[in-house]
Amino acid sequence: MASGAGTDAVGGEDVMNVIATTVSLNVADIPAAAQFFTTHLGFRELVAAEGVVCLGRDDAAADIVLLPREGESPHPQGPAEVIVSFAVHGIAAEQERLRREGATITEPLRQEPWGEWVLRLTDPNGVVVQLVEWQPPAGA
Repeated sequence: MASGAGTDAVGGEDVMNVIATTVSLNVADIPAAAQFFTTHLGFRELVAAEGVVCLGRDDAAADIVLLPREGESPHPQGPAEVIVSFAVHGIAAEQERLRREGATITEPLRQEPWGEWVLRLTDPNGVVVQLVEWQPPAGA
């Protein structure tokens, strides 16, 4: 078996073993995005070099790499909408904290019919960040 591969419990075949996750965002204003993620979402700057900033946290959140947006989108109908989603505990308290900090809350806290609580905010570049907390609906 190759190093880093795992075994699928169903088929016994080698499968990819993911050891970390990074979300790369191409944005127009890297410093504004970095400030948003560090101020409101608890990230810290891991690496800053010309044209790139890498952000991370000490928990299970994916690292975020901020890269410059270059030229026109290769997709004529525009880029796909990307939502960066973080599962949290105490989402109501998070909403209050974010309001106090002046974060742009674009969709206030609501509960979906399947029990998930959702709160959306938007960074200065238009990146949608979603905070979610699972709570089963009443009677489930």
